[in-house]
Amino acid sequence: MAAAASGFDPVEFLEQAVQIDSTADVTTMRSFLLETIERHGVAATVDSAGNTIATKRSDRPDDGPHLVLNTHIDTVRPHVPYERDDRIIRGRGSCDAKGPLAALLTAFFSVDPDRGRVTLAVSPDEETLSTGAAALTGKLDHQDVDPIDGDCYIVGEPTGLDVCTAAKGRFQGQLMLSGVSAHAAEPKSGVNAIAALEAALAAIRSFDEGRSPHPQLGSATLTPTVVDGGESTNQVPAQCTLTLDRRSIPPETQEEFRAAIESAVREAVPSAVGVSFDLTDRPSPFLGPFSTDPGHQLVRTLADATAEQTDCAAGDVRPFTAATEASYFAPAPTVVFGPGVLADKSGAVAHSDREYVPVAAVKTAATALSTAVDRFIS
Repeated sequence: MAAAASGFDPVEFLEQAVQIDSTADVTTMRSFLLETIERHGVAATVDSAGNTIATKRSDRPDDGPHLVLNTHIDTVRPHVPYERDDRIIRGRGSCDAKGPLAALLTAFFSVDPDRGRVTLAVSPDEETLSTGAAALTGKLDHQDVDPIDGDCYIVGEPTGLDVCTAAKGRFQGQLMLSGVSAHAAEPKSGVNAIAALEAALAAIRSFDEGRSPHPQLGSATLTPTVVDGGESTNQVPAQCTLTLDRRSIPPETQEEFRAAIESAVREAVPSAVGVSFDLTDRPSPFLGPFSTDPGHQLVRTLADATAEQTDCAAGDVRPFTAATEASYFAPAPTVVFGPGVLADKSGAVAHSDREYVPVAAVKTAATALSTAVDRFIS
C-alpha cells in the first residue's frame, strides 16, 4: 500500500495537527507542516504570501503533467479542542481541512513520478480573504511569488470522499439607491430611496429568468441579505443600501455580474432614483464558479481509485456545495476531494462546534489519493 510505503501515518499527523490552534495565526501549524515535509526528505519553502510549497520532479519533468495538490491550514474561529475515540477524530480542522491535508500529504510522500512533477501547495488564509491562493495563481500581485503553472489540480476539502468537479461562486456587493430627503409631511417634495426598493426587489427576483442552468450546478441564485436606510422617522429617506449574495455559475465573472445587476435595477426603478452597485471591497478576487469535465482523466482516475477502497457510497462525481479556492485554478482541470463532510443528518459539521472526521475516511482518502496520483503521473 502506498501509504505504508511512504512511512507517513496520516491519522497520527491529523491528531497532532488538530491540537494546533490555527484560527487566528497559522505560524505554528505551518512550522509543523514544514517539519513534517522535510522529515520525509523533501525540501519545502514558504513564499512571501505564506504558501508552503514542495515539489517532486521526475527525471523528465517536461514529459508529463504537472499535478498540484492544494489545501489550506487555517481554520475558522473558535478553536474546538481535540478529542479521539476508536472511530472519530473531533476538533477544529479535523475535516476542514487538516483531514484532507493529511490525505494529500500521504499521496505526495508516496509518489515517485517517472514523468512530470507533483507539487504540494498549501495556503494560509482560505477561510478569510484567500490572498495566499490568489497570489499563488497570479490573481493578486505579491512580491516574490511566481504564479504556479499546474496542468491539473486536486484541492482538499471535506467532500465525503466524492469527487467534486464544479462549484458555484460567491459574489457579494451593495446596491445603493439614492433619492432626495424631504419632510415626511410633504413626501412628494422628495425622492424616497426606500420606496424604490419595491421595484429593485422585483428586478432582483426576476434577474435570472430566461438564463440557462449549468449542467452540473443548476441555476444561479441572487439573495438580498441586509438592508439599511433612512435617518429619521419623519424624513423621506435619501439613501437605501441593500446587500446582495450571488451564487454564480460558469461562465459569469464578478464584473459581468456587477454590471448586469446595476443595469437591471436601473431599468426597473424611477429615473429620479440614483442606482449604483459596488462589489464588497477585498484585496483578492471573489471565489468564482468553476467546472471541470466529469469525463476528464483526473476525475475518472480519482473516482475509480476511491471506489476500489470502499464498499459504501463514495467516489461519486458531483458538484461541491460551497464556494472554493478551486475556482482560482480553473480553467485547468480541477477536482475537490477529501474525507469528512460539510454537514450530516444532524446538522453542520465543518465550521461547527461538533466538527469531526471518521478515522476510516482519512485512511481511505489517503490510499485513494496515493493510488490516483501514482496512476495519473505514471
